[in-house]
Amino acid sequence: MASKPGFLTEWPWTWLGDFKYVVIAPWVIHSTYTYVTKDRSERDIGQFIIFPFLLSRILHNQLWISYSRYRTAKGTNRIVDKNIEFEQVDRERNWDDQIIFNGILFYIGYTYIKEAHNLPWWRTDGVIWTILLHAAVIHPFGEHIAYFALFAIPLLTTLLTKTASLLSFAGYITYIDFMNNMGHCNFEHIPKRLFSVFPPLKYLVYTPSYHSLHHTQFRTNYSLFMPFYDYVYGTMDKSSDTLYESSLVRKEEVPDLVHLTHLTTPESIYHLRVGFASLASEPHKSRWYLWLMWPVTVWSMMLTWIYGRTFVVERNVFKSLKLQTWAVPKYSIQYYMHWQKEWINNLIEDAILEADEKGVKVLSLGLLNQEELLNRNGDVFLRKHPQLKVKLVDGSSLAVAIVLNSIPKGTTQVVFRGNPNKVAYSIALALCQGGMQVFTLNEDDYKKIKAKLNTEAASNLILSKNSPSKIWLVGDGLTETDQQKASKGTMFIPFSQFPPKKTCKDCLYNTTPAMLAPKHIENLDSCENWLPRRVMSAWRVAGIVHAAEEWNVHECGNVMFNIEKIWKASLEHGFRPLTASAESNLNN
Repeated sequence: MASKPGFLTEWPWTWLGDFKYVVIAPWVIHSTYTYVTKDRSERDIGQFIIFPFLLSRILHNQLWISYSRYRTAKGTNRIVDKNIEFEQVDRERNWDDQIIFNGILFYIGYTYIKEAHNLPWWRTDGVIWTILLHAAVIHPFGEHIAYFALFAIPLLTTLLTKTASLLSFAGYITYIDFMNNMGHCNFEHIPKRLFSVFPPLKYLVYTPSYHSLHHTQFRTNYSLFMPFYDYVYGTMDKSSDTLYESSLVRKEEVPDLVHLTHLTTPESIYHLRVGFASLASEPHKSRWYLWLMWPVTVWSMMLTWIYGRTFVVERNVFKSLKLQTWAVPKYSIQYYMHWQKEWINNLIEDAILEADEKGVKVLSLGLLNQEELLNRNGDVFLRKHPQLKVKLVDGSSLAVAIVLNSIPKGTTQVVFRGNPNKVAYSIALALCQGGMQVFTLNEDDYKKIKAKLNTEAASNLILSKNSPSKIWLVGDGLTETDQQKASKGTMFIPFSQFPPKKTCKDCLYNTTPAMLAPKHIENLDSCENWLPRRVMSAWRVAGIVHAAEEWNVHECGNVMFNIEKIWKASLEHGFRPLTASAESNLNN
């Protein structure tokens, strides 16, 4: 029988969800109003800066989270290879609750402790007392109460002795945040020469590898921040020094497969695994509070326009294969700008050459990195570098296979609408050759597709102004007007990289070509763009299957791999089709 969480396990404002910061809103409003309306000589900046200081703590913690995720994805100096799954992300999405809790205590303390009023910016004696009284010691609410009580000893003492200052308070709490984040970052970065120059430092400052043993061995390395007491009481783990030295020299991980993607919308930077973990763990959708971050968003956009370099986003493990996802720091809109194309192709080419130099076996091109108008589905790079050892895969064959197997059995007619591309031509050819009637609503689409078909197959391609079928195969270029022509209950099956804009409430929309990942794919804790949890795009899955099967062939340009072969191989490796009902369950 499952037990109920104990008293003080959950934070009191958990039920507020994304609106939890309203609990400190009354204090923020009151302190701001008081500071603005009072005469300059009567203002007390101590209460006013509590909220900006809380925001700085959130930024400080988020920077550590993003940087540690980036470093552990690369593998350089990584300490523990433990995987992170969605369940852990869900448990840790309340990491900022302790900052809200501290803020409430700061505001209450200011209200009832007279010594907290009109603090000077600096007092040397207070800083010294804070250091001397410091007690070396993502948890439940009750545990944070105990933590705060311990860490508040230096703060309260300096208040009562009237030696406190604003900078001693801010510096002390920032130090605690810094040391706490450093101890949990999972990559070793403390230079060995520091301990050589000043040997006693090993008793005063812990390292990330030192504290990691507390979480893996549990009964050793108890001290938080300062290992001195572990040495005194004999609780130091004997492998501490060995783990420290081995982590320092650990090299960057060389993956077997790289999936090359790119940013989509301005907000997508926050949905990456190295962005906000809670957002990355959910399908990409707009959030109201991200509008408040528009200065950061605009700054990041300008940075990618001026300078950018492909970076590691995620690492996964599939059986014995090491997988990585790299991102080109360009947004979707930039891929359609003519003056950006050469720049983007150079970034993609640099990523391919880097992967080739490292010994990567397969590199799959995701989203617009394989756009026909950009680089002819990757063929430009093969022609420029014919001696490439890394195999380029655009995943078209699996995308075609998924679309074909998404069409309900017994269907004799389908409507085809969308900008024709490599995937679209192959789908139309397979259906027409199989005897299925393919209706197109657009004359340009009809002419382009018919030009790719032989005489026998072309007889099943029909130009029509009406939509006789409730099965629509759609791609980029599908308009709202097109969708209004669909009858009630129509199923839209995309063959494009990006999902169509849903305008018909009485119709069913499948996801873009994708498959449900098997359970043995490890360290999968973020969603791929708009796809549900543990669902991967066809183009990403194709790269994995190519690497697992060791096919050692390119699939890009005009080359289309055997559709039936890659479909069977993906099923044999545990990938499963994503049906409309399955997608609905994953999103709920």
